[in-house]
Amino acid sequence: MSEVCSKCGLPKDLCVCETIAKEEQKVEIRLIKKKFGKLSTIVEGINDKSINMKELLKELKSKLACGGTVKEGVIELQGNHAVKVKHCLIAFGFPQASIKVLI
Repeated sequence: MSEVCSKCGLPKDLCVCETIAKEEQKVEIRLIKKKFGKLSTIVEGINDKSINMKELLKELKSKLACGGTVKEGVIELQGNHAVKVKHCLIAFGFPQASIKVLI
């Protein structure tokens, strides 16, 4: 018998907790200028308790071919990837209406 999710009571392979959590997020994507004029893409507003941030970061870094980190619940990616990050988040299951790109 498979494991049961403690939140929704469904088996782990049918668990919908993360899907529901993605729909409740208000994500903001913005650019900041770092030392020596380098740009970084910041992704804020994702609740790190309900969504696995390290796995999301790993997928974003792989899709965008860039470096990045998670600091204090904020994903920071090297380079200007604001529009690409929005498309990736939509592909990962985040609703388009809850994602704002602030440039």
